[in-house]
Amino acid sequence: QVQLVESGGGSVQAGGSLRLSCAASGVYWFGSCMGWFRQFPGKEREGIASILSRNRTTYEDSGEGRFTISRDADNNVLYLQMDNLKPEDTAMYICAAGHTQYYNHWYCDYAYWGQGTQVTVSE
Repeated sequence: QVQLVESGGGSVQAGGSLRLSCAASGVYWFGSCMGWFRQFPGKEREGIASILSRNRTTYEDSGEGRFTISRDADNNVLYLQMDNLKPEDTAMYICAAGHTQYYNHWYCDYAYWGQGTQVTVSE
């Protein structure tokens, strides 16, 4: 059974940094993939970044430039380093896991979701 538990959220001033963690159990890195999403109140989840099998990383527009995804495969932990945070980054940040797939391009077919960790950025 896959379980994903996020941590590291909190309140920070604009320009600051946070590192989110996602402790994964039941995830086997071979062929698997993980990623970060965020959700604003009343809106759909928005993808930030994914890390696929063989450590391929992809970033959506929301994560490009200021956010860095990485993982510690030995300890089954996924990270999201967030720098130069802005008030518009305030959201619930959610970890997800799935299986790496290919159809014209590599992508992650997400099947499991964490509960999320809140990030609040003030002026």
